[in-house]
Amino acid sequence: MLDELKGARKVIGIKQLRRALGAGSVRKVFLADDADPRLTDPLCELCAGLGVELERVKTMKELGKAGGIDIGAAAAGILR
Repeated sequence: MLDELKGARKVIGIKQLRRALGAGSVRKVFLADDADPRLTDPLCELCAGLGVELERVKTMKELGKAGGIDIGAAAAGILR
């Protein structure tokens, strides 16, 4: 599941992901279940509206590690 994020061109973080989704350059989104829903719920709605595949990850720490950063991440996306 997260293996495809490791080697892909990606964006990490809510702001960067929102910008990339707006530009139409994201093909898949990962959201952490333990992130604040006030931040992730709008991204869920945006993905649904744009038809972008969405996958849930258990923890922010797990998502950050898969994205190659040393801190947790609420959201990440694979670019087209």
